[in-house]
Amino acid sequence: MKWLNSELHNLDLIDLLSEHHILLRRISEKLWNDSSDINISNSEWFIIARIYQKQPTISYVSKQVDISRQATHKLIKSLESKGLVVVKNVENNKKDKCIKLTALGEECYEKNESLKATIEKKIANHIGAEQLMLLKDILKADWGL
Repeated sequence: MKWLNSELHNLDLIDLLSEHHILLRRISEKLWNDSSDINISNSEWFIIARIYQKQPTISYVSKQVDISRQATHKLIKSLESKGLVVVKNVENNKKDKCIKLTALGEECYEKNESLKATIEKKIANHIGAEQLMLLKDILKADWGL
């Protein structure tokens, strides 16, 4: 972490966001994998987050996560083999399929949200709750891009 702090001073906004994103994803993935028998990759979490409490089509999910259709299918097959999702035909559409979390998938998503909340709390304790709220507000804002 000390390396990260010293190196961050020379980075622009895009690289700063990227470095923190990579670090947070690594910590989040490790927390999950250390506390569960079901290993779930960051790419799989992106998909799980997009389908939580919904039944989107696979093509919709593929567009939302900005992963190739082929890679999305591979990740969904992996999630299906872990018992986290089910894939069903879409009514009146023979081409597209929809995806839904199983009860286990929803349980995993909710547990992971709790783990991420502990990371957020740790950040708040380190930088201050007000600073964290400000950061979140800035990240939620329309940046005019």
